[in-house]
Amino acid sequence: MSNFTLKDRVVLLTGAAGYFGSAIAKGLILAGAEVILAGRTKESLTGLSKELMGMGGKAQSLILDISNDDSRHGAVEWIEQQYGHLDGIVNNAYSGRAGVLESIGVDDFSMACTHNLSGPFHLIQQALELLQATSLNNEGASIVNVASMYGKVSPDPRIYGNSGQNNPIHYGATKAGLIQMTRYLACHLADRNIRVNSISPGAFPRPEVKESAPDFLDRLEQKIPMGRIGRAEEVVGPVLFLLSPASSYVTGADLPVDGGWTAW
Repeated sequence: MSNFTLKDRVVLLTGAAGYFGSAIAKGLILAGAEVILAGRTKESLTGLSKELMGMGGKAQSLILDISNDDSRHGAVEWIEQQYGHLDGIVNNAYSGRAGVLESIGVDDFSMACTHNLSGPFHLIQQALELLQATSLNNEGASIVNVASMYGKVSPDPRIYGNSGQNNPIHYGATKAGLIQMTRYLACHLADRNIRVNSISPGAFPRPEVKESAPDFLDRLEQKIPMGRIGRAEEVVGPVLFLLSPASSYVTGADLPVDGGWTAW
């Protein structure tokens, strides 16, 4: 079982204070990793960092706007000064809003492209030397990109109705690009001993949706073979697996975490 540990590995987690991010951060700590909590809001990162250290873990906060080149460069320089290497990256950051076809603006599309494609790509590009300097000897570094089932299939508009929860086109289109970019990077970085994989979460609405749109939630659950929505902590195991030596011969893969949604 030692293959599943992340003991003493330095992992950069973007979007660390978000719904998925905070769950992943706690999982990384429990697996023994030293986590760099990256995000745009100092207060939320500081609070999460204190919580993780209260669990006995090692965590540091890092202000990072994935969409800003100077911010990315500054983050990579800080990691180099603090650690001198990087054993893993979880690209989880995203910013955007729900919307229907008619409400999508130019800025919505460009923001999605930045957060799901160019931002993660340039972060990886700028961190390559740190990833190659990993302390893991022959095991190499690992990158996990958080994509979406809507990068592979379209939402069913009938489920969403007037719920206001409509998943917009730019989200799915750019998540599809992230899955393909994962394959490209896996092939281009394999000879540098860096693995690149993605996970595609399914229906994981935030807890408040249960109160604000219960009918939508019922329709959503009827679409899922397992008959229920996902819980944030259920993305943690797949991420830890793909970061760990347990997946040492896995690269270029996309792992569905969707309760069977895309298996119908």
